[in-house]
Amino acid sequence: MLQLNFSGYHLETGTDEAGRGCLAGPVTAAAVILPPDFNNEILNDSKQLSEKIREELKPIIEQHAVCFSVTHLHAEEIDEINILNASMKGMQECILKLHHKPEFIIVDGNRALNAKLGMKNSFGKQFSITEIELLKSIPNQSIIKGDSKFLSIAAASVLAKTYRDEYMDRIHEEFPMYNWKQNKGYPTREHREAIREFGTTKYHRMSFRLLPEQLELDFCQ
Repeated sequence: MLQLNFSGYHLETGTDEAGRGCLAGPVTAAAVILPPDFNNEILNDSKQLSEKIREELKPIIEQHAVCFSVTHLHAEEIDEINILNASMKGMQECILKLHHKPEFIIVDGNRALNAKLGMKNSFGKQFSITEIELLKSIPNQSIIKGDSKFLSIAAASVLAKTYRDEYMDRIHEEFPMYNWKQNKGYPTREHREAIREFGTTKYHRMSFRLLPEQLELDFCQ
């Protein structure tokens, strides 16, 4: 059974992301503060749950959370600052969007949440000095496989995954030939064959190796 709290602080936030390995679409981050009496025996790392279970858990998390936030970072920003930095920046943006200032942050992975702050980039949110100082002021701990150890990180992973899947379902209607409704932008054979046939879109991450043999790709408007 997953643990509720790592730090002992009441307003402890768990944060995670989804879509880091995709060829198209955003990387989506979420942050969640759970109440001290929260309990759910089904909640786990989103990758260990079926789509049906994730969809059932989403409203439960949203209803019972003290507060939560979700952020998409899109392909242009991923290409400019790289996917690792974009994943971290997305989680930082989520912390800033919470209605309560966290007393402590736990983050899935092996990288401190404030490892890089205030990068100057052309796309997306620019952090103010005040926001940077706020992020620096909150103690945080990275936890390897934290989404399978702590409920708040698992809750964040479920929200990040479900919100990202909903986004991919929407843009599937714009470019149905890539079947994003099914593959969610991941590098399946079907997705890569569609890139080979139809070229790329504004949603594709051009800094990624979209095909095994990286050819010069046409851009699909």
